[in-house]
Amino acid sequence: MNHLGEIAALLTAACFAGSAIAFSAAGARVGSLPVNIIRLVMGLMMLAVLTTVTRGRPLPLDASPHAWAWLSLSGVVGFALGDLCLFRALVEIGPRVAALLMSLAPPAAAFFGWLWLGEKLDWLDLAGVTLTFGGIAWAISARSPTRAGAVSPRPTTRGILLGLGGALGQAVGLVLSKIGMGRYDAFAATEIRVIAGLVSFALLFTVLGIWPRVWAALRDRRTMAITALGSFFGPFAGVGLSLLAVQNTETGVAASLMATTPILIIPFSVVFRGERVGLGAVGGAIVAVVGVVLLFL
Repeated sequence: MNHLGEIAALLTAACFAGSAIAFSAAGARVGSLPVNIIRLVMGLMMLAVLTTVTRGRPLPLDASPHAWAWLSLSGVVGFALGDLCLFRALVEIGPRVAALLMSLAPPAAAFFGWLWLGEKLDWLDLAGVTLTFGGIAWAISARSPTRAGAVSPRPTTRGILLGLGGALGQAVGLVLSKIGMGRYDAFAATEIRVIAGLVSFALLFTVLGIWPRVWAALRDRRTMAITALGSFFGPFAGVGLSLLAVQNTETGVAASLMATTPILIIPFSVVFRGERVGLGAVGGAIVAVVGVVLLFL
């Protein structure tokens, strides 16, 4: 199919916008840590049903040791470490600003490509990085008017650092996924990443004694409904489509299209969160995405 990778990347951006809104709401109710592991369990169940239908296998037991090693490492970096930061950022600074910070993932991927793979960065690449950083700084520093005519507070330093950690985890995880997946089924590859993330969170929760908070969250029906919706758009559809995208087009092209999430999430934030978004925030988001696209021209 022509442009399958590009179409999958755009669908990924839309899915990530929806999942950010859902997980932000769920995390605000019961905390980001319980939501993290619950959504991975839900996502794995959805993936198992899909791969049973499409491949006749509920689990990726046919994957090579090479795929298991690299995709598991990708799952630890992307799901456990990166999403641990991202989910806390969603609660602290909201989905719009968190998604905006996540648009730093493609420039970060370009940097790691230069550092690890010897890929070249020319003046156009540097211009794209500059625009991306500048657009994000503009959007974050802009204050949006509230309904009372006042201004909304700026995001906290802690929240911004958490968002940056999420972007770094996504960038490294995407590169590792590309190395490990090859031509293997994208959704089965996502299962391996999810399993690795689950194991990592299970160990962390056992050490920190967080399981009682997870059991309490499971009894909150509204939170479970919101988390299920976010799980469909996030670790199931969104991550699976992202791997399908990098499998069928250049990683840079896929990453730049997936970086349109900050623009797509603006109407979600206005409609579902009642957020007042000023011209500075909209302009900054557009400039950041233009920088990402320029980076991969």
